[in-house]
Amino acid sequence: MLHPIFSTLLGHPELIADHIANYAALARQESAVAGRGLVARLVAGVLAVATAVLALGLIGVAVLLGVLHGSFHWVLVAVPAVAVVIAAICTWIATRPSPNYGFDDLRAQLAADLDALHAAGARHAQH
Repeated sequence: MLHPIFSTLLGHPELIADHIANYAALARQESAVAGRGLVARLVAGVLAVATAVLALGLIGVAVLLGVLHGSFHWVLVAVPAVAVVIAAICTWIATRPSPNYGFDDLRAQLAADLDALHAAGARHAQH
C-alpha cells in the first residue's frame, strides 16, 4: 500500500504541479515585499550620505561667507539647516527598525502542508 502522497502524485500529478506553482508564487510575492523594503532603506541611506556631505559643504561656505563679510545673515544658517534636516530624515528612514520579512506566510503554509502529510501518514498507518 502506498503512502497517500505517492498515490496522489501518481494519480493526479497536476495537483502537485499546481501546489508547487503556488509555493513559487507565494515565495515570489514575499521576496518582492522584502525587496521593496530593502531598496527603500538603501535609497534612504544613499540620500542621507549625499545630503550630509552637501550640508557639510554648505556649512563651510556659510562660515567662510560670514567671516569674509564680517556680518551674520539668517540665510547663512537657513540654507545649511535645510540640508541637515533632509539628511536627518533620510537617516531616520534608513536606520529605523524594519518589519521582519521572514517569509512568515511561506513558513506557515509549509508547516500546514507538513501537518497534513503527517496526519495522512498516521491515518494510512492505522489502516
